[in-house]
Amino acid sequence: MAKYYNHPPSRTLEITILSGEDLRIDRRSVKKNAFVIVRTDTNNFRTTEMDDDGGSYPKWNDRLVLDLPAHAQAVTLEVHCKTAFGIKIVGTASVPVSDFAGGYLPESYLHFLSYRLRDSRGVKNGIINISVKTKAAAAAAVVARPQYSCSASASAGDQTTVGVPLGRSNFQNVVTGVPVWPYAYNNNRNF
Repeated sequence: MAKYYNHPPSRTLEITILSGEDLRIDRRSVKKNAFVIVRTDTNNFRTTEMDDDGGSYPKWNDRLVLDLPAHAQAVTLEVHCKTAFGIKIVGTASVPVSDFAGGYLPESYLHFLSYRLRDSRGVKNGIINISVKTKAAAAAAVVARPQYSCSASASAGDQTTVGVPLGRSNFQNVVTGVPVWPYAYNNNRNF
């Protein structure tokens, strides 16, 4: 018997860290050596190269590929700066997964997004510009599912199951829609 997931499998996240705007540490403009750490969870992160000459407006254009766990609700972007006194955090932005995954757009749609960076005190410390694309997990990780059909004209030898799956949270094969009520039902007034 086939097994079903109670949640979607993990996906691959391709995130390109494009640039930063008006980066500051303690209200002073960043001079150089800014870099970004992207985290999908505590053990899964990637880092961009340092931008040596962009100052407060660095340009990285670094493409990072990470696994996006099925349970992830947000991706964290941390902008850091290497100074003479050590590495300091410029600001952090939390990117909700719902901003680039799910909804009505295809799985591999390229999203261009910008987020406000905030320091540990919540003070605005610039903007980070990114592009994000998700890809489905490897085909080997997906278990075969029975095909569902809304047609009742299946032949006797056909193995198609009629109906929709109930009680599962993975709705990849289910047709959804919005009920449409007749005009007279919603409007009892005469015009």
